[in-house]
Amino acid sequence: MDTLHYLDGRLHLEGVDLRTVAAQYNTPCYVYSQAQLTANWQAFDQALGEHPHLICYAVKANSSLAILQQLARLGSGFDIVSGGELARVIRAGGDPAKVVFSGVGKRHDEMRAALTAGIRCFNVESSAELYRLNALAGEMGLKAPIALRVNPDVDAGTHPYISTGLKENKFGVDIDEAVSLYRQAATLAHLEIKGLACHIGSQLTSLAPFLDALQRVLTLTQALAQIGITLQHLDLGGGLGIRYRHETPPTPHDYGRALLAELAPLPYEILLEPGRAIVGNAGILLTRVEYLKQAPDKQFAIVDASMSELLRPALYDAWQEIIPVVEHATPAKTLFDIVGPVCESADFLGKQRSLSLHEGDLLAICSAGAYGYCMSSNYNSRTRPAEVMISGAQTHLITRRETLDEMLARECLIDLQPIEDAHATQPRT
Repeated sequence: MDTLHYLDGRLHLEGVDLRTVAAQYNTPCYVYSQAQLTANWQAFDQALGEHPHLICYAVKANSSLAILQQLARLGSGFDIVSGGELARVIRAGGDPAKVVFSGVGKRHDEMRAALTAGIRCFNVESSAELYRLNALAGEMGLKAPIALRVNPDVDAGTHPYISTGLKENKFGVDIDEAVSLYRQAATLAHLEIKGLACHIGSQLTSLAPFLDALQRVLTLTQALAQIGITLQHLDLGGGLGIRYRHETPPTPHDYGRALLAELAPLPYEILLEPGRAIVGNAGILLTRVEYLKQAPDKQFAIVDASMSELLRPALYDAWQEIIPVVEHATPAKTLFDIVGPVCESADFLGKQRSLSLHEGDLLAICSAGAYGYCMSSNYNSRTRPAEVMISGAQTHLITRRETLDEMLARECLIDLQPIEDAHATQPRT
């Protein structure tokens, strides 16, 4: 993260001392760098040069309105997987004509909303979806623009929970069945074939799986051309990884150069759907040490953030760097498990971290911009944290901290008659 740095032993994001953010907005708190977010998106946009392309940010990585607003201002497209994400994109000023709709379980109401908005393309993931979309578009007197999302059976070499391109995964249609499904789509009066889509997984750190999948996609385009089906675009998905610890993922420039080596002579617009690679290293999670606890075999630093705010470590056993906001003058370090207050043994943010810590210290959990706030929950009746955007020396509150009243507002007490005698409710034999 280029915009995160120490100045006189104090951690800054862009031009802001993070102690002031904690003081003003309390902790836990997500903090993002506008400059880093912008640079990351532009790196993808520039990587494809003058070749026709559209960078469609994967909204699921972080769907906060101000994040989407900044990307919309840059000219970004958006990859959505729900009607709620579409509503967020529109609320943030995104152009529906730059939206592609992926996901295996699109509901009738979500399809209607997308058709009404005039999105760019539906990435269809099953035969059943194909026929449902055709029927709905017919009812509305429209033609639905589609691409089939194919599953190329390529091992992305990533965590099994974020692998999407194997036969065993729920995503997409088997690439061997794609020609038959395209034939069917071509006969349906209310569908318009626009392209072909493929996405094989997330947090990829090698170009080889991308290029393997691309070769299979190009073989398929040739087969489609032979039956008279021409495509306008290839949606090659997202999934480029970021550096959390020791990873050395390709840069967007390397990725773009490899794609153009194969695609530059061909008449296809390129769509990419990066999410984590745009927002992941643009954000941190600020947290405060509440207690230091000595156990027989280890030391715990109990912080005010938890799996309710950042689920990735518990869900994926993910590693994220944890650093002090203030560097101590005498940095005698100890190995700590950084854990939260939630009543689960899986509630950890980092294990065996060498740190110099005191109660009350602030910590920054790095690379927390993706799959952080958007996966947060109210587990243990914890209110969700604030989100702050930093722009130069300015801070902007983009999501205020949830209050207890807001958390409880949707719930209802009901008027039930008291049960005087529990035995009276039992059926007689």
